[in-house]
Amino acid sequence: MNLNQVTIPSVNVEKATEFYKKLGLRLIVEAFPRYVRFELPDGDATLSIHLVEELPKGDGITLYFEDENLDGLVSKLKSKGIIFTSEPEDQRWLWREAHLLDPDKNKIILFYGGDNRKNPPWRIN
Repeated sequence: MNLNQVTIPSVNVEKATEFYKKLGLRLIVEAFPRYVRFELPDGDATLSIHLVEELPKGDGITLYFEDENLDGLVSKLKSKGIIFTSEPEDQRWLWREAHLLDPDKNKIILFYGGDNRKNPPWRIN
């Protein structure tokens, strides 16, 4: 099995589209105002955004995007006006992470986990 895509909700798909384009995703389907789909720079999975009248309540969605040059990516995105809620920081689970929110308040974690992403020392065999 392979993950094809993740779809997230938005109350303003066009605004969300501009945000994700700034993150470096490439728009491949545009059906404004109700739907868009992106390719990521690496891998085969895609991300789509669909229009909703109201955002889900509670903790909502968290998207993780991995990049080997996390600190450089954060600097590049800041220069494009992206605001982070936390700077790159080493975590106890052996990842380096920076946090931000998209226009709909979906949580985004940019990280680098390397081999520890799928093979941490505590992995179950």
